[in-house]
Amino acid sequence: MTYNDATENPDVARNPSKDVSVSGKVDLKEVDHYLDGNGPEPTEHELDTLARVPDKIPWICFTIAFVELCERFAYYGTTIVLTNFVQQPLPAGSTTGNDPRPDGQPGALGQGQRASQGMVLCYLADSKWGKMRTIQYSIALAMFGHVILIISALPPVVKHPNGAMGCLAIGLLIFGAGVGGFKPNISPLMVEQLKYSKMRVVERKGVKIILDPALTTQRIFMYFYLCINIGSIVGQVTMVYAERYVGFWLSFTLPTVMFCICPLVLVVFHRKYVHYPPTESVLGNAVKLIKFACKGKVSWNPRRTTRNLGSPAFWNDVKPSNVANKPKWMTFDDAWVDQVARGTKACLVFAYYPLFWLAYNQIDGNLTSQAATLELHGVPNDLINNLNPLGIVIMIPILDLLVYPFLRFIRIRFSPLRRMAAGFFVATSAMIWAAVVQHYIYTKGACGKYMNKCDTPAPINVWVQAGAVRAPSLETNLPSSFAKVLTQSIIMASITGLEYAYTKAPANMRGLVFGFYHFTSAVSAALGQAFVSVSEDPLLVWNYTIVAIIAFCGGLVFWFTFRGLDKKEEQMNLIQESEYRGRAKAAANEKVLDDEMKA
Repeated sequence: MTYNDATENPDVARNPSKDVSVSGKVDLKEVDHYLDGNGPEPTEHELDTLARVPDKIPWICFTIAFVELCERFAYYGTTIVLTNFVQQPLPAGSTTGNDPRPDGQPGALGQGQRASQGMVLCYLADSKWGKMRTIQYSIALAMFGHVILIISALPPVVKHPNGAMGCLAIGLLIFGAGVGGFKPNISPLMVEQLKYSKMRVVERKGVKIILDPALTTQRIFMYFYLCINIGSIVGQVTMVYAERYVGFWLSFTLPTVMFCICPLVLVVFHRKYVHYPPTESVLGNAVKLIKFACKGKVSWNPRRTTRNLGSPAFWNDVKPSNVANKPKWMTFDDAWVDQVARGTKACLVFAYYPLFWLAYNQIDGNLTSQAATLELHGVPNDLINNLNPLGIVIMIPILDLLVYPFLRFIRIRFSPLRRMAAGFFVATSAMIWAAVVQHYIYTKGACGKYMNKCDTPAPINVWVQAGAVRAPSLETNLPSSFAKVLTQSIIMASITGLEYAYTKAPANMRGLVFGFYHFTSAVSAALGQAFVSVSEDPLLVWNYTIVAIIAFCGGLVFWFTFRGLDKKEEQMNLIQESEYRGRAKAAANEKVLDDEMKA
């Protein structure tokens, strides 16, 4: 199903504030009631008294979630082995990097720990290609990168570390570009399959309730993330054993095969998806709008500038209804100004995310290396990381079906911004725990503070990273773990970030806002380069400690900066939908709406 513009898609059809005749047969208000079926919008009294619950997720959404599962299998199955592939040397007698011994350590290039450390495509998705075409192009690009990664791990290539490293770098660059175009567009495509964006009052089992689209969006992103982590678990577990018992070439080949499923699913269900074709570029108008709003509001006095930029007049003054002499580019309505304002605030919220990702990203490199210095007892050092996605798979249904409904029942408002702030503090505790474990490694290890070059592991069970065992040489039980704690932080911060990006972005700029959200992870990776000098012995305790301090301070500043915005959460969600999409096709709109009604 394809919608060509605002007035022909459910977002506008369900907006009851308009009363416009369509083909002389039905007004937009009636279309709204037709789409909502048995649910009028709630009154103020109903908003205060009725319980709010999420709506059911359409089955077609799960086909898109399955595509993401396959892509994440490929992504995490590939990246989980990169640390060992780059850092550890080729085991004696091996041509593929495998080492099946109980305490063996797979490796290939032996470059050491330091070396192991798509905004444009999002714009094209919004303005030129559309999400589906952008996703398909990105899949093709990532698949080409996968093939190059396989070549870098073939036995004849691995024998030449410099050549293999160059091949790996090229493959990762192409692979990363493909993932950069795929990732920000697949999740909004899934949520766009939902029918309703307005609250509805329905009766279930004789009791009136409010179906809240904000809660539905929260739910769909949680189960989307559950699928991500199922793919992550299966990909990581199978690939770490593939590298150990066969070699790295198999660890790169199987993800490529799994990745080939993605385009097949999208083609099979293509006609079932709701497609929003690309609009004319609205990014230029958004930039012009912000520049226009800043005129006379920015000065050399930072206090005055901050006050002006935070004033309600900053956006109200540039609404078309308040501008006497409108510039030619001001072809949008007041509602779109409100949406741009909301999307801009979301991007400001995401500006703090690199500090969170800095802590979370430790699990992919430094913590994998830390596990290699512990007693493995036949467990691959990069397998422990799977406790994080496993915890997410377990916790998401518990939170969705038990914890969050209970919090709503007792009237505790655990809003998106509060969940994000909590994610910072939980990540902080994870880094503190990582520093404690590293301290014991240095204290108990045979090589002191140079354990990464030691042939003898520290007398500590690797499962100490999970807090699941009492290490024989430690004086205390380990009550928690960074794996468990990072599980909670990723649910609170990462999933909520996806939800926030979708609900706050203008409908015709969602790809860009999602791209900005994912771009914060790239910024974090760049910030991580500042920690390269402390990401090796004997400074790893300082590495985790400094990251913990940064995450804690980031969480504090984040909350005190946005606690006022948190109070306006529901008000922002109720902003009227804009009819501006960058192009107008009224005749086609009427025809599609008429066809929808007949169908």
